[in-house]
Amino acid sequence: MTLGTQRRALPRTHVTGAASSAVRPALESPRRPARVLATFPLCVYLEIRTEQEPTTIAVITGDATRLPNSLLTSGALPQVTVGDDASVGDGSVELGRQSLRARRWWDPAPALPPVELVRLAESATRLTACAGRSPGLAGNGAIALLAEGCAAGSLVRAVTAAEQLVGLGPGLTPSGDDVLAGLLLALRHLGAAARVGRAVWLADWLAATVTFDARTRTTPISATLLHCAARGEASPEVTAVLRALAESRPPEPALGRLARLGHTSGADLTQGLRIGVASVLALGEAA
Repeated sequence: MTLGTQRRALPRTHVTGAASSAVRPALESPRRPARVLATFPLCVYLEIRTEQEPTTIAVITGDATRLPNSLLTSGALPQVTVGDDASVGDGSVELGRQSLRARRWWDPAPALPPVELVRLAESATRLTACAGRSPGLAGNGAIALLAEGCAAGSLVRAVTAAEQLVGLGPGLTPSGDDVLAGLLLALRHLGAAARVGRAVWLADWLAATVTFDARTRTTPISATLLHCAARGEASPEVTAVLRALAESRPPEPALGRLARLGHTSGADLTQGLRIGVASVLALGEAA
């Protein structure tokens, strides 16, 4: 018996876990082939061969960030390398020698409680005063145009800036994408909580803009996360900041946890949240 035959004969280990409801359609669809896109000590990214989002799923351990496209395993991550074959569907992820099935689900887009604009403005002051790691695109002209366009409710300026930012910057999630994700999440969730319809309307248009050709303009992982943000889906670190603002609680503890994400991802997401909060306030006052 050859070594390859021996490996194929080894039984699979069946593992259970919890997953974001954002990946439920992919897990419950007919089985499709996938490949290992990237591996880290706490996470394995899979790319599914499909035309529907999500095209990437993050298989994570309990110590990893719960991205909105993730599946949390109750066991250890399997030993795999970039390019290895996998499969997703029929209720499970087949990865290495593991068969991973979600038994519990979490909501990556929980609704915020209603908030009055005056209370949101008070919370936003503390958000703006918080200083941490510098965002990756500090001083970029497209960021300034995005902030100006959104605050004025100018679809032309906002869309023009967003087009410039998709895929801009290095890494698995470029800085431009993280800023846009934070903006979309703030506009959608805080706009709905503060009953500022113009902010939600702007989020809808920007979401359509940044997801239209994201697959060809940024990394597969970042494209999926943009699609998640367009639907209001986020990691708990981002959701905690939004909830603190809506509930008029000090946002500093949540901002500190968010700041620790990635090299500049936390700072970039925070920059997008700040633009979004300022825009909700400006659009609400103008209504």
